[in-house]
Amino acid sequence: MMVFILSMSLYGLSNMITELVPSIYLGPVEFSIEYFAFIPLTLCILFHPLYAALGASLGEVIFGELMLGQFGGFGELEKFISFSLAMYIAGIMVTDPKNRRQVGIAAMSGVIIHQLISMMVDIAKVWIGVDDFEALPGLAESVVIVEGFSFLNDVFFSGILFALLPTLYLVPRLYGKIEPLLGMKPRTRENAWSIRGILHPKLVIAAVVLAFCAFGFEFLSETDFNMFEWEAPFAEDSESTLTWISLGIAGIFSASIVYALFSRSKKGRKNAA
Repeated sequence: MMVFILSMSLYGLSNMITELVPSIYLGPVEFSIEYFAFIPLTLCILFHPLYAALGASLGEVIFGELMLGQFGGFGELEKFISFSLAMYIAGIMVTDPKNRRQVGIAAMSGVIIHQLISMMVDIAKVWIGVDDFEALPGLAESVVIVEGFSFLNDVFFSGILFALLPTLYLVPRLYGKIEPLLGMKPRTRENAWSIRGILHPKLVIAAVVLAFCAFGFEFLSETDFNMFEWEAPFAEDSESTLTWISLGIAGIFSASIVYALFSRSKKGRKNAA
């Protein structure tokens, strides 16, 4: 539970920060900081990847959507599934958190899996006809070029700067130090997933099924069946204010958890003495 809450609050806080950073548009292509993926990646590698991945995805929904007075309905479920799946797979890829090569491959794999699912969903929506594409009217195939360029931009820009490099720095330095604060033992080869476990048929089948579920939910979000989509009347007029409020709440949440962890650590050292 502590891992879940820590991941939720920290990633929710980072999500609010990215909301405040302006984007640059070049035609239909957007250049922006997609996310600070190093936060859930680091937590998924150091702790149980399932709880860390689900916590991060829920934090994005709570602090990035609900706190701002809006909810995308089935579209949010697509984001939740694809992001949780990508972070979970990245987390179980690492058997030795001190191995920088493993950590680097896992960090980039998590970003690539998430962005690949998102790209394929966007392309499929245009080809099936549930969404419009305005880059080159009458030429649906052009969506592959635009989405492909956006995919490469997110992988090489956000993926390297805000996922790979910070994760490579944080994981080896936090390994063995942050786990005792949560009352846990560091992950080792004995209690980590093996490569065979990652390629286990059950996991592969579950990943494929979840990917198709993400496709289905995103398609439903573009139809009249998206009954769960809503936006508060005050959301559009007060978006900037709500962003700062959400940022403040997420910051308080995160600071409280960090304070609780350090308090527990000090108490544990006093009792040991």
